[in-house]
Amino acid sequence: MDLFAQHRRSRLLASIALALALLAGTVPIALRAQTPQDQDDVIRTETNLTNILLTATDKHNRLITNLREEDLRVLEDGVPQKLFTFQRETDRPLSIAFLIDVSASEERTLPDEKAAARTFIETIIRSTKDEAAIIPFTDYAYLEQALTRNVLGIYQALERVEVALPSYVGTGRPISGIASKPGGVASPREGSTAIWDAITVSAKEILARSPGLRRRAIILLTDGQDTSSRMTKNEAVDQALDAETVIYAIGIGDSRFEGVNRGVLNSLAESTGGRAFFPKKGTDLNAAFAEIEQELRSQYLLAYSSSNKNRNGAFRQTRVELVNTQLFKDPLKLRYRPGYFAKPLNSGR
Repeated sequence: MDLFAQHRRSRLLASIALALALLAGTVPIALRAQTPQDQDDVIRTETNLTNILLTATDKHNRLITNLREEDLRVLEDGVPQKLFTFQRETDRPLSIAFLIDVSASEERTLPDEKAAARTFIETIIRSTKDEAAIIPFTDYAYLEQALTRNVLGIYQALERVEVALPSYVGTGRPISGIASKPGGVASPREGSTAIWDAITVSAKEILARSPGLRRRAIILLTDGQDTSSRMTKNEAVDQALDAETVIYAIGIGDSRFEGVNRGVLNSLAESTGGRAFFPKKGTDLNAAFAEIEQELRSQYLLAYSSSNKNRNGAFRQTRVELVNTQLFKDPLKLRYRPGYFAKPLNSGR
């Protein structure tokens, strides 16, 4: 057997092994994370198979889509790992939740947001595979449209989204799922903004329940000014990662109010492997949606079985490094989750 045939056969066997592992339900389960500055910004896994979704961009934030397996290496706690697979993820079905802030600070920007979201839906949603939900929020998140492949239904729900002055006037039901905490906020105030609550219930009650191997994302349109959430930002990130969901934040708001909280939106998005955008006008908003579309279709999937079989619940740091010196000339930015907790198998949470 020649070298090319050997290589092709080894890649085929690796792909079969990965497919069998996925069919057996051995995909990593995100259980806990904090902000990207904390060591706890990680995934807990309950199997020996760990996967990493990787995005590569250049210094101009352009996506790099021609990386090869030999250009990279993966380390776990400093120890190189052997990859089961390396591939570009371009065709996995999408589950997208549009979280739209409809508090008073979004009144002047909401029409542009809805127009850009409609264009995005027209471009990216494939009715045979992909699904989307429309979830406006103020003090509570409202399920105006559950996850559906019906593009017309998504459009109609989007058109029903209006600013709450002060109460939400749409037809969607409030999404429950957050228990009041002792000594905490019993319920949000009417007319307030509960961003972290909206992310929590959208991830936990909507996206986490979408079946199959899907690429799950929240597209959050807000100024980042949370005033009444019962959950913290870190707890919202936990729930997003638990649902294997990346957050793309679009920071947009009215300058007559408090402006856009860029720091919190950057932190929120980066802690899930996403990005934050801060458009200044309608064309910038459309460009942000276009970049999200490209990124959702242009990530790499890396999968490996850890060489450390001691599943003691300890934190394991993962790192992806460039090893192709030709790529050092123009530094690339690699975005991925930085680690996981190796829980004992079948131990529960």
